[in-house]
Formats: sequence, structure tokens, C-alpha cells
Amino acid sequence: MAADLDMVNLFVIAGATLALPIMAFVASFLLWPSALIKVYHWYWRRTLGLQVRYADCGGYRFCYSCRGKPGMRPSIVLLHGFSTHKDMWLTVVKFLPRHLHILCVDMPGHEGTTRTNTDDYSIHGQAKRIRQFVEAVRLTRKPFHLVGTSMGGSVAGVYAACYPSDVCSMTLICPDGIKRLTESKFDNHLQDLRYNRYTLNIPLIPTTPTEMEDMLRLCSHVRFKIPQQVVDVSGAAVIEQNVPGCRVDLLDNCGHSVVMERPRRTAKLILEFIISKQSTTGPKSS
Repeated sequence: MAADLDMVNLFVIAGATLALPIMAFVASFLLWPSALIKVYHWYWRRTLGLQVRYADCGGYRFCYSCRGKPGMRPSIVLLHGFSTHKDMWLTVVKFLPRHLHILCVDMPGHEGTTRTNTDDYSIHGQAKRIRQFVEAVRLTRKPFHLVGTSMGGSVAGVYAACYPSDVCSMTLICPDGIKRLTESKFDNHLQDLRYNRYTLNIPLIPTTPTEMEDMLRLCSHVRFKIPQQVVDVSGAAVIEQNVPGCRVDLLDNCGHSVVMERPRRTAKLILEFIISKQSTTGPKSS
């Protein structure tokens, strides 16, 4: 009988030992999901050798992660899209060589970078802020490769146009703001909302309950569609016709979130383009 009780106690202790971490994980998932996501991103940054740093520009602070040092290949600056942050590039960085100098920056108003209601969040305004970041981290010594996706692609394009000597080449991934031959449903609804009076004149940044309702209705056009279509692919032809030396790559069965859907392919295309254009001068786009 004593042996049976000892066996029962052993199973109870073992079960409790296993149950406690499981219960802690479930509680964290339900009560503090953001904490779990931060731990996940911290783990992957550490695994990939990325370090989180800050750059101060006259009272304005940029948060960014970086790996490596400037070398023979140009540095790579990665600009994320609207409402995401620097860690969206982790899956792409995983497939880039470790000897490359890589910087993933939080865009103005996102994650660890300064966020104020008085700042200029237009594409040109953000391009100016990114220029401040580039100067702060001393990237102006040698032209770098600029990568941007979605909103970040728009900022990258404007940046290259305003500061061409900074950029040796660039990759635009599903960039917004390009005049396309065919408009998507998302574009049409966004144009309708732009005629309304918004506090910040940006439909995707609501400041009132009514503006929030409009934004959620706008996002419902693409939220539950796989793959997601935010911008029409016809914009690629417009870029190809107007940017000399440009290369266009279209991925089948892939939506707007190319960086997360095809990270290995994205990294491969970026690296191939950098190598092929390194001997040329002036900004190019991929």
C-alpha cells in the first residue's frame, strides 16, 4: 500500500511539474500576448545576431536593429510597411549572408521610434525622417541598398528621388503610391475615404471612433482573402517602363505580404540584384 501511495504521489508531482509551465504559457497567451510576441522576436534577433540600437536626432529617437559592419558589399537598409515594425524582416534576414551590414529601422511613429501627433507622416515627411536616421548612423559615407515594402516601398522610392547620391540600388516590394493601370478594390475604397475630413488627413491613422470604423471597413477588403491583394500588380509594368535598368520579378500565388509569405525568395532576389548592380552607378530599382 505504501508503495502504491508513493507511486501516486510521484505521478501527481510529475503532472504538476508539467502542468505549471503549460498553464503559465496559456495564461500569458490569453492575458499578455504582446509579451510572448516580444519574447519571440527577442529570441530570433539573438539567434540571427541582430542588436537593437537607438539613434537620436535632435530630440527625435529612431529604434533599429542591425547586424554586421560596412564592407565591400553595400549596406542594406530595410523599411517596413504601415502598422508593422522592424522585426517583420527577421524571416528575410535569416536568409541573408551574415557578413552583410543590415539595418532594420522602425519607421516614424512605429514601435520604438518617436511617435507624436504633430509629426509629418506623409511619404515625403517620412523620407525626410529616414534621411535624418541615415545621417545619424553615418551611412552617407558610402551608397547603400535601400529596401522597402508597401508603405516603406513608397518612402524608399521618394527617398531615392530626393537623395540619389545616398542610394546605389533599391528594391521595392509591392510599393504603394504608384499610378497603376488597374486599381484594386482596396485602392478604390481608399480613394473614397480620402475625400472625408480626417484629423491627420490619413485614412489609415484614425483618431476618432468614426475614423476607426472607416479604417476597419477599409481593411476588411483584404483581411480574410488569401493571398491578399492591396495594390494591383499592374504597377510593376509602370515601374519597368519608367525606371531604366530596372528588373521586375513577379511571384505566383503570393499576396501583398511578400516579405512574410516568401522570405527565402525575397532574400535571394535582393542579394542577386545587389551583386548584379554593384558595378553600376546611380540608383536602380528591383
